Amino acid sequence: MLFVRREWELDDLIASWTLVDADQELLVGKHDVPRLSCAVMVKFFEIEGRFPRHVGEVPTAAVDYLARQLGLAAGQQARFEVTGRSAERFRTQIREAFGFRVFARGDEDKMIAWLAEQFCPSELNEDRQREAVLARCRAEKLEPPGRMDRIIGTANRLADARLCEDTVARHTICAA
Repeated sequence: MLFVRREWELDDLIASWTLVDADQELLVGKHDVPRLSCAVMVKFFEIEGRFPRHVGEVPTAAVDYLARQLGLAAGQQARFEVTGRSAERFRTQIREAFGFRVFARGDEDKMIAWLAEQFCPSELNEDRQREAVLARCRAEKLEPPGRMDRIIGTANRLADARLCEDTVARHTICAA
């Protein structure tokens, strides 16, 4: 399981969590808590290449820093949301702004095949496999899949089956 960085120095917050003009354009027409929620999702997506699954995944220092940039009163930052109807609308806007698309069933099949062929035979660590899937999603401008465990498990089973088939085939050739 990948964990989002929890500790942020001020210089790092400024470098990674500062709202730029393009970010501000996504916030137009939103007020207070929805504006903060969208800002959190934009910056998190820029940094992680995915959306937060729950509010606890977003570093408190980053939320406070974003809230200060937006001029929110103390205490309002604790009420931001990353799930629900508004969050889904924000995700759509953010994907469009970054040129990403939702991970589809066909993408899942391709990702399983790629992972089983190119990555699983040489890398057995599931955290590194997960990192590889996330990196590939970012490169292909795909929002990472929600069914990551299924993809990794299926790719590992497929890679194991291929290894067994290759081993049996070599043994059969040697025995002949």
